[in-house]
Order: sequence, then structure tokens, then C-alpha cells
Amino acid sequence: GVGLMGHGIATNVQKAGFALHFLDHPGNQPTQLLQDQGAVAHTSAKDLAAACDTVILCVTGAPQVEAVISGANGVLDGLKPGSLIVDCSTSLPDISRKMAAVLQDKGGRYIDAPMTRTPKEAAEGRLNLIVGGHEDDIEKARPILESFSENISLAGGIGTGHTMKLLHNFVSLGFSAVLTEAAAVARDSGVTSEVFHDILAKGGGAGVVLDRLSPYILQNDCGAFLFSLSNCSKDTGY
Repeated sequence: GVGLMGHGIATNVQKAGFALHFLDHPGNQPTQLLQDQGAVAHTSAKDLAAACDTVILCVTGAPQVEAVISGANGVLDGLKPGSLIVDCSTSLPDISRKMAAVLQDKGGRYIDAPMTRTPKEAAEGRLNLIVGGHEDDIEKARPILESFSENISLAGGIGTGHTMKLLHNFVSLGFSAVLTEAAAVARDSGVTSEVFHDILAKGGGAGVVLDRLSPYILQNDCGAFLFSLSNCSKDTGY
């Protein structure tokens, strides 16, 4: 998926010198620049898999992961023996293990490599990756992973990357909800945004979440935190 996060991944994979193929989909961000640089569009995941040695998934959640891998005209239908699937989606660990098993039965390999940070860091090639899988598969993928990430953390076996991503998002989204509620209460209580922010930044409220939400608190600018409420609900439910 060449969405808000996937577009940054694709751009940096291409910049690193890898030949890029992508699935043409109405949910994609504009892809013309990628195609101008030689990227090839495919109308099905089957055709894409048949053309590639490594397939990176960046889709919404577990149902989409299953559909693109094992659905009609999916990756499994076009999989080349020895191909590696890198799942950067935020999915369920049980689905990770299930998809790894069906891919292995077809001669493929799988690692889960969900991301933290935002579309801004994706565009800059500075994502954090939380990786689960077999060590040799992770090392095979490392040159590609390094093309769009700043930090690569190894969580353990298959499924542990997604387990840790869900724990991470449970904490970070929880912090975000608490902070935005507190900011609203501060405004309603007559405390200025500047005072609220300054006191938190000097005390126990300091941290990545405050930094990310500072433009919203101080200037009503939501652009630094592009994450949908539907995905918040999905991740927390997972």
C-alpha cells in the first residue's frame, strides 16, 4: 500500500537503488513521481509477487494482510520460491504466525516489521521498525529495511514484532488521549496553552507525545500527528 506511510517507504526504497514495483490501488498517495523514477505499477498482488523477490506490506490491519497474501489474486498465487514478505502493517500476532505458515508451505519467508513514528519520518527515511522473525530472514531484509528506517529493534520470533507494536501503540495512544483531554480542560479552566505546555515540558509531562502534540496545543495545528481515529480504535482493540 502506497498510503501515508507506504509512500515514504516506497520513495526511500527507490532512492536506495532498489527496483520498485507497487500495487495500483485507489487508496494510494500520488505515485507519478515514483513511476517517473522507474517504478512499475501492477493491478494485482499476484502479478506484483511474481515480479519481486521481496514484498513489503503496508496495509491497514489483519483483514487486509490476509486478503493481500492469501485472497484471490494474492501474493501466494504469484509467489516465487524463496521470496521474502516483510509485513510493516499494524496487524494481529496470530495472523502474522498464520500468514508465515502458509507462506512457508509455498516456499516463501515472512517477517513482521511494524513501524513507529509518523508519515513525516516515513518520508525522511527515519522510521523505527520492530522486527520479529527468523534471524537469517531478518538479515536478508536488513539492507531494504535500513533504506527507510533509522532504528531497527529485534523483538524475537515471528509475531513478536506485532505484539510489541500493539503494546507500543497502546501506551503512546493512551498518552495522547490523556494529553489532549488535559489540554482541553486547561483551556476550559482558563489556563493558557503556553502555560500548560511550559509546565508539562518542565515536569512529568515531557516526552515524545508532548513534542508531537505541541503544534496542536500551541497553534491548533493538527498536521504533526496524522493518525486517524479509526486506526486508533483498531490498534487499541487489537
